[in-house]
Amino acid sequence: MNPGVELRHLRYFLAVADELHFGRAAARLHIAQPALTQQIQRLETLLGTRLFDRTSRTVALTPAGVVLRERATALLGHAERDLAEVSRIGQGSQGTLHLGFVPSVLPLEPLRGVREFRDRFPLVDVDLVEGFTSHLMERLANGTLDMAIVRDPDARPGTVTVPLMTEPFMAILPADHPLADRDSITGAELADHPLVFFPRTAGELAHEKNLAPLLESGRRPRIVQEATNWTIILYLVAAGLGVTIAPRSATFTAPASARIIPVAGTDADTTIYIATREGEDRPLVRNLLELLPNQRTR
Repeated sequence: MNPGVELRHLRYFLAVADELHFGRAAARLHIAQPALTQQIQRLETLLGTRLFDRTSRTVALTPAGVVLRERATALLGHAERDLAEVSRIGQGSQGTLHLGFVPSVLPLEPLRGVREFRDRFPLVDVDLVEGFTSHLMERLANGTLDMAIVRDPDARPGTVTVPLMTEPFMAILPADHPLADRDSITGAELADHPLVFFPRTAGELAHEKNLAPLLESGRRPRIVQEATNWTIILYLVAAGLGVTIAPRSATFTAPASARIIPVAGTDADTTIYIATREGEDRPLVRNLLELLPNQRTR
């Protein structure tokens, strides 16, 4: 578009093109007729061509005016849509939100907040990324994630964590284990049994916090098998490869052949956090934060 042509010139032109009368067009635009005439003349000068054939009684579009009427309508329509999109992005109601999460939060409230967010902001694409807490925090810090729902994250420069909810640990044993018929079990009673667990690389703090009920006995359990997610761990336990200790929500996918028993004699617990980058104030992120629960429960 000619750099001197402004959107208002096109609006003025379309009003005259629709009315084919300068007086009625000026009234429609709520400007004086001489000012409208001046703006149309300015537009014709910028384009280097006449847009209207004018007599004392009639106003008609020239061939160039006919083409501009079609193009100006499209240009203004595009501009309106584009500016509305910019406004929605600025308000956080359009765009793409990259959200990381650890699988054990799937049965809990945080991801239900994502569903509500999608219902409320249908023009926002939510890209869900599953992973270990340590990996998600790294991606958050380097900018490839906007937010992350993580469990017991290690402190990382440039990121901020806010607790969402806290839950206790449960012991998981094969159904034929000698302790499987207990109503509760202590960490000390589990500590000498082979353990199936997630790798330390998933998160140093999460690894130690999850083992806390066993470590409180003064013994470090022997990890005989590692797996990358709780579902695999629970099935390995059910198959008799060992026992494990897990957040309560992680046990919801346990097979029927696994026995889930409350852990007694410990105050150890695990906390789910929402993590964002330091100084994060984009409406896109704020809108989701407002829909996430902020409660600590056991």
